[in-house]
Amino acid sequence: MFTGIIEEVGTVTVMDARDAGSRLRIQCRTVMEDATPGCSIAVNGVCLTAVDLMPDSFAADLAPETLLRSNLGDLLPGSTVNLERPISAAGRLSGHIVQGHVDATGEFLSMEDLGSDNWWLKVRVPEQVEQLLVWKGSIAIDGISLTVASLEGDILGVTIVPHTIHNTTLGSRKPGGRVNIECDILAKYAAKLLGRLDTNRMPSVL
Repeated sequence: MFTGIIEEVGTVTVMDARDAGSRLRIQCRTVMEDATPGCSIAVNGVCLTAVDLMPDSFAADLAPETLLRSNLGDLLPGSTVNLERPISAAGRLSGHIVQGHVDATGEFLSMEDLGSDNWWLKVRVPEQVEQLLVWKGSIAIDGISLTVASLEGDILGVTIVPHTIHNTTLGSRKPGGRVNIECDILAKYAAKLLGRLDTNRMPSVL
């Protein structure tokens, strides 16, 4: 389990296409401090299994479903990614409960300067995501725990504070790009219990 508090921005050094899926290598430092073979690391909000560990990098295998359902399939050498280690049992839940199971991708629309290095992010979300969002609720965008500030049809708005813009990949995003979306797991359970969510239409990424 993760919390959506990004620890480090890593850089993709290898994206090796295989017969089925791909192998990714990411250069980083902080998340390697206590990494062990087979541990989980969230990459842009997708929970991946770290293998072939080095002091300054790790590799991970991406299944075809992961490439299809997340923006990891868009990565190239030189791309930057948000990284987070799982929370420990004694850790603080500073963001919200993030599973690392991406529900869908949204379209990055714009980042408007509000002044004093605060920003207004707009993302277009698909229908299956829209029904699970509430004003002031939690959402993970590319693995970042954020608060829903506005909902206008299929357009989601969130405020980005200076720390977030400088310590995640959001500042380098371009309009039209895909961002990973994970809805609050509590919203998904509530919708399921109320019969409002068809889980067969929401394949999540592991």
